[in-house]
Amino acid sequence: MNIPYAAKQYLTELKEVLDDFNLEQFEKIVNLILNAYEDEKQIFTMGNGGSASTASHFACDLNKGCCTNLEKKIKMICLNDNTPTLLAFANDVSYDVVFVEQLKNFFNPGDLVIGISGSGNSENVIKAIRHTKQNNGQTIGFSGFSGGKLAQMVDVPFVAKVDDIQKVEDIHMILVHMIMQAIYSALQPRGQK
Repeated sequence: MNIPYAAKQYLTELKEVLDDFNLEQFEKIVNLILNAYEDEKQIFTMGNGGSASTASHFACDLNKGCCTNLEKKIKMICLNDNTPTLLAFANDVSYDVVFVEQLKNFFNPGDLVIGISGSGNSENVIKAIRHTKQNNGQTIGFSGFSGGKLAQMVDVPFVAKVDDIQKVEDIHMILVHMIMQAIYSALQPRGQK
């Protein structure tokens, strides 16, 4: 195995995906999050595996990174962070309902739900998005490959168009950091860092 060649190939392919980055969808996502903030709505996010890590990181970046010094806060909850609740639903009911059952406890009409699924076909994410749409919520979906079911059903899809789950996850993490910086810039007083 030629390690430098493999690394260069990975970076070349990742750059190609970044060169095709959908800035129009990015702007729509940022605006939905800012609208939720202005309207004092809750924002929920979720994912499985690497996407769960991205969802958790996303909630941390927006809750802490964007408004620590502001009186009004972003209200973002990562549904895969409560491990006991997640495992109780998975064990006692079904893994397909681990997110939707939590939404039934906390979701209010107008809240924003962000589903993250590399394939776009994670059934537990799909069920939570379906519940959100049936109960007058706003939805965003991060997916990869061809977008899967998730991209077809959310209000604002963001598809990392690459058939490689690691690169999909890379793009989603870059997207999260770009969103965080855009939200930070919009909320912070001028000159504040």
